[in-house]
Amino acid sequence: MPDSGRGGGRGEKTIALQAMKGAGEKIAVLTCYDYPTAVWQEEAGVDVIFVADSVGTNMLGYGDEREVTMEDMIHHLKAVRRGVKHTYLLADMPFGSCDTPDAAVENALRFVDLGADGVKLEGYKVEAFEALALRGVDTWAHLGLNPQIHHKRRLKARTALAAARVVKRARSLQEAGASFLVLELIPEEVGDLVTRRLTIPTIGIAAGRLTDGQVLVVTDVLGMGDREFRHVTRYTDFSVDGREALRRYVADVREGRFPGERHVGHLSAEERASLESGVMEEE
Repeated sequence: MPDSGRGGGRGEKTIALQAMKGAGEKIAVLTCYDYPTAVWQEEAGVDVIFVADSVGTNMLGYGDEREVTMEDMIHHLKAVRRGVKHTYLLADMPFGSCDTPDAAVENALRFVDLGADGVKLEGYKVEAFEALALRGVDTWAHLGLNPQIHHKRRLKARTALAAARVVKRARSLQEAGASFLVLELIPEEVGDLVTRRLTIPTIGIAAGRLTDGQVLVVTDVLGMGDREFRHVTRYTDFSVDGREALRRYVADVREGRFPGERHVGHLSAEERASLESGVMEEE
């Protein structure tokens, strides 16, 4: 069961992650959408495994994160939960699921009941954070670029005024009960300032090097897509290796190389003779 629970306040996992900020230890977060990847991530030591609404564009073929539903998120949360035994498990609140405090509480508790340790909400929803805090739900805020809200993917907080607004909102969300803050697509200087002004950990994506941790989309890290982004390091290239593996399989089947002798089982000589004699008798 998750540490946060209904009405349970901060759990051990949350306390441990927040302590990393004070100790100057960076927090590594990755998105995750399925059971086998969850197993890999836990074995790799990922600090937070994040079932994000980017499942829509990266796994479900949707054109936009706003197409992702609660049912989509529940399906993938349950799959990832089966692969996560000890790691903090975070779930994204999809578009339209937390427009009011009551809706936020209802839908967040569905995720908690399925094993999420915390939920992330996009945008400046102070009342929703306050309502969730009263129910003991661990919450993550998300400022800067919000894919559910902003149509154009471009750098946010590019002026001193806009940056000051991000800092003010971040502090308000912390006061409302947020346990963590995701900062997306903002200048490094703004990420640094917000991080220094908050007591809760900040997790950046395209927000510079000075946040308390980093989050990336797992399909980008593994090189599963054809797009490349400035803020991403592709640590391997599944898009090339995977396609080549599939081509080799197709060729092996068509040319009779697969299956080979090592892939098949055989009857004993006695059973084969018995089978063949029985077939002969039937004919």
